[in-house]
Amino acid sequence: QVQLEESGGGLVQAGGSLRLSCGASGRTLGSSGMAWFRQAPGKEREFVAAINRRTRITDYADSVKGRCTISRDNTKNTVYLEMISLKPDDTAVYYCAATDWYTGSRRPSNYKYWGQGTQVTVSS
Repeated sequence: QVQLEESGGGLVQAGGSLRLSCGASGRTLGSSGMAWFRQAPGKEREFVAAINRRTRITDYADSVKGRCTISRDNTKNTVYLEMISLKPDDTAVYYCAATDWYTGSRRPSNYKYWGQGTQVTVSS
């Protein structure tokens, strides 16, 4: 099992920035892909960004491309999501997810392990 715990969410004004962190514990060697998803009230959970553990190749949703950077520190089993130029539309609960078999899929169903989420609220 892999346990994930997010931190770094909060309230920020439009145009501001935040850095989310996700610490992984437990059996982490098989977590070949890690990602961030978000879910706003009344909406489906949507893909934000992902990173391949071995190659560090990244993938971003069009809605955040150029404003978000995903990175990971394998020595700390931690993945980060740095967000700049935040907009009110970025308001959501942000979830960290991991999969043992990264295929590049953006579907939540392809990720086995999930954190509890951290709230990001962007005020206008």
